[in-house]
Amino acid sequence: MKKFKYSMENILQVNIKLEDQAKIAYSNARMILNREEEKLEEYIKRKMKYESELRNLTNSKLDIKKIKLCREAIEVMESKIRQQRIVVKNAEARVEAARVKLNDAMVERKTQENLKEKAFQEYLIELDLEERKEVDELISFRYGKPAIDEENG
Repeated sequence: MKKFKYSMENILQVNIKLEDQAKIAYSNARMILNREEEKLEEYIKRKMKYESELRNLTNSKLDIKKIKLCREAIEVMESKIRQQRIVVKNAEARVEAARVKLNDAMVERKTQENLKEKAFQEYLIELDLEERKEVDELISFRYGKPAIDEENG
């Protein structure tokens, strides 16, 4: 009996490589999203710090120049926060696209693995049938031969 060989093994290997690439792409997109979310959080914290500083400046001795600088800093931080939120949304979209690609690659790989397993089960059934056939032939040869000799003798 010949050795089991899956006819679409090369397709399975390609699917495995595509899945690995999709995992890497997803991981990279996720890292970028995490970095951008951290940057957004940092901008929000800085804005809150400037707002707190502005409250302190308005409650103490009035220094118009510092108050004006603090308000400008708050406006700049609000602008950066708006921009960063857009960046975060884009990064989230890239993560979702990478997740979908990864999911598709995993489904393809699993499908190929299931097909390979099914082909292997069919191979085992075929092997079992061939072995039974050989055993039947040996038994019929071994026990059928003496009966023929006795009839002739």
